[in-house]
Amino acid sequence: MKVIKLFIILILSLLLFSNGCSEKKGNSTANKKSIAINGAGATFPYPVYAQWAHEYEKITGVKLNYQSIGSGGGIAQIKAKTVDFGASDAPLKSEELDKTGLVQFPMIIGGVVPVYNLEGFSAGQIHLTPENLADIYLGKIKKWNDPEIKKSNPGLNLPGKAIATVHRADGSGTTWIFTNYLSKVSDEWKTKVGFGKAISWPEANNIAGKGNEGVAAFVKKVNGAIGYVEFAYALQNKMNYVLLQNKSGKFVKPEIETFQAAAANADWANAKGYYLVLTNQPGENSWPITGASFILMYKEQKDGAKAKEVLKFFDWCYNNGTELAKKLDYVPMPQNVVKMVEDTWRKEIKANGQPVWK
Repeated sequence: MKVIKLFIILILSLLLFSNGCSEKKGNSTANKKSIAINGAGATFPYPVYAQWAHEYEKITGVKLNYQSIGSGGGIAQIKAKTVDFGASDAPLKSEELDKTGLVQFPMIIGGVVPVYNLEGFSAGQIHLTPENLADIYLGKIKKWNDPEIKKSNPGLNLPGKAIATVHRADGSGTTWIFTNYLSKVSDEWKTKVGFGKAISWPEANNIAGKGNEGVAAFVKKVNGAIGYVEFAYALQNKMNYVLLQNKSGKFVKPEIETFQAAAANADWANAKGYYLVLTNQPGENSWPITGASFILMYKEQKDGAKAKEVLKFFDWCYNNGTELAKKLDYVPMPQNVVKMVEDTWRKEIKANGQPVWK
């Protein structure tokens, strides 16, 4: 009997030891998978951020929770310190960065695209000049067969359908890029309206959608509508885009090659705080409404380990996410810019006086 009891005790001990080991192992995996990076902001880069996050979590177990709430919301949340990073398509000037203790860096480049819904017409069929686009949003051009639009589209039988303009309801970097462009090509727009993440739209503009998603939904729903979205949303929603006349007088198609042409003139090395605007760039093949999307983080980090996880994610995106970005027609940052950005991380992002990125 004593032998049997000893045997039972031995078996129970081994089982308890085994369960303890597997529990520790399970907790280790759970701990790895419990790491979560929290960010919020621009809807412009959301399609590529979502793809990057999906792939990164599969490889590392680190999860990215990103709220696609618009650039204004992203800036507000990083300033309130409720997220690990904010994202904005409207770059902050160096004075504001210094005042708030933030550092910013460009993550991706893409195009803002005028999209329309006009029965009987397909993508790329309608051509618009910069003046056409500004006058549509100023309420001066009210119908699709307006003589000024017909000049840009000789031989095209445009209908007398009323134009319904759609814009963003939220504080938006996409709006910032779009209205920055309109301010460059139309003195009247610059004087009467100006540019920003949120503006006072001319009275004729009465349809507002939240996020790129909301604008896309309204344009698809309303016959005669025109709006502006990041190109990935136009592709995903199979929307009709215009051919837009660029600074060189050429009507160009929105695609990665024309976004790259606009980005080719970007002088990041001399852009203080990486503040650079890519709208209305020269070049025969340049898409005129091109912009970068930026990441905002605090220079002084309370949790150095967490900040390092955030930077490891962005490092992976720069170096391993380029093909995913291209598939969605975003322009990845060139490697010389990546090197500059990572040098900035080393110099400026610290915890307890020590660099987070080494």
